[in-house]
Amino acid sequence: MRNNKYKILVLSDLKGSTESTLKNAISLSKMINADIEFFYVKKLTDIIERESQLSAMRTINKEHLETEKKIKNIIESISKKYEVKVKSSFAFGNVKSEIKDYLNVSKPDIIVLGKRKSKPISFIGDNITDHVLNSHSGTVMIASKENGLEPEKQLALGLFNNVNELFNLNFIDDLVGQTNEPLRSFSIEKESNKRKKVNSTDHKMIDYVFERNDNAFNTLSNYLEKNKVNLLCVNRGGNTRKNTILKSEIKDVVNNTNVSVFLTN
Repeated sequence: MRNNKYKILVLSDLKGSTESTLKNAISLSKMINADIEFFYVKKLTDIIERESQLSAMRTINKEHLETEKKIKNIIESISKKYEVKVKSSFAFGNVKSEIKDYLNVSKPDIIVLGKRKSKPISFIGDNITDHVLNSHSGTVMIASKENGLEPEKQLALGLFNNVNELFNLNFIDDLVGQTNEPLRSFSIEKESNKRKKVNSTDHKMIDYVFERNDNAFNTLSNYLEKNKVNLLCVNRGGNTRKNTILKSEIKDVVNNTNVSVFLTN
C-alpha cells in the first residue's frame, strides 16, 4: 500500500441509490487507504425556466440552500456511522460539462457511480455512466445497491477475463489483501472446456469458464451470486478500436450482473 492516499470521487444524482453508493465508496476507501469526495450536478434548466433575472436568482439561491442541506444530511449520517470524512460539493449547470471540469481539477484515482437498472450502459454517450466511462481513462467502480461493498463486510473478490493482466493493475494487491477466501476467476470462451493458466503462484484461484452463448452473462450472474462475490474486477483496456469487443463485454457484465463492478486500466 502506498504512503500517499488515493482519491475516490463519488458522482451522485441524489436519488435512491446515493446511500448505497457512498457505502461502497467508504468500504473501498478503507481497503485501499483513500480520501473521498462527493460531487453532485443539477441541470440549470431543471431549476429555472422562463423567469426574470431577479426571480431566477431567488430560485437558484433557494435551490442552493436546499441542495446543500440535503447533501449534508446524507453524508453526515454515514460519515458518523463509519467514522470517515467525506468532502462534498455541487454545481448547477450542464451536467456533463460540470463533471468534466470537476474531474480536471480533482483528478481522482477512482470514480464511483451508482448502478441504474432503468438505464443500462451502452457506450454511446446517452447517460452519465456512459459519459464517465468514455471520458475518464482511470478506474471506475459501478456500485451495486443490493450486493455491493459495505464497511466491515467481508470482501469476496472475483476477476473477469484477462486474469494475468489484472494482477499488474493498480489497487489489485490492496484488494486481494482484504480477502481470506480463494479468488474466483470468471471467463467466457468459445468452448467451455478451454482454460487459461494464471501465472500467479501467490494466490489461490478457483476458475469458472462459461461457454459463449446468449445465456452466458446470465450464467455468470448466477455464479457470482452463488459464490457471494460482491466486487468483480474487470480490465477495461483503452479506447482504441481493438477494444470494441471488450467494451461490449463490459456492457454485458454491468447490465446483467448484480454486484459492484471495478473497471480498471
